[in-house]
Amino acid sequence: MPTLDWQKSSYSNEGANCLYVAAPDRDTIKLRESDDPDVILTTTPANLKAFILAAKAGEFDHLVDD
Repeated sequence: MPTLDWQKSSYSNEGANCLYVAAPDRDTIKLRESDDPDVILTTTPANLKAFILAAKAGEFDHLVDD
């Protein structure tokens, strides 16, 4: 298995909870969190884009308590 080139999100700053992203090829995006780096989410660029747009539009706001 090839080594992935993980990049830390610029929104993570210097905190302990960091999001890392890797793109081993043009059809795959891998995500992991610094708290549990062995758990890796795999998706496609199109699915990740749809998720980000939905989150920005507030489509998941009902899932969190204020």
